[in-house]
Amino acid sequence: MSNQNNLDLIPVSKWNNYYQFPSVGAIRQLIFYNRNDFNSKVTRRIGNRIYIKVSSFIDWIENNKEVA
Repeated sequence: MSNQNNLDLIPVSKWNNYYQFPSVGAIRQLIFYNRNDFNSKVTRRIGNRIYIKVSSFIDWIENNKEVA
């Protein structure tokens, strides 16, 4: 996580190289189901690859907390 200031776009497939949580499978599930407008707020498509914008992902998590 030391590269967080230098790296804001991370390919979905490489997410767990930088962060332990959530898993790549969980991120793919968020992308597939697109709950709470996840795709337009957090993901960026460049060519055929899908990237996660880290700062937007953190904001999305803070704004979409669900009470169990």
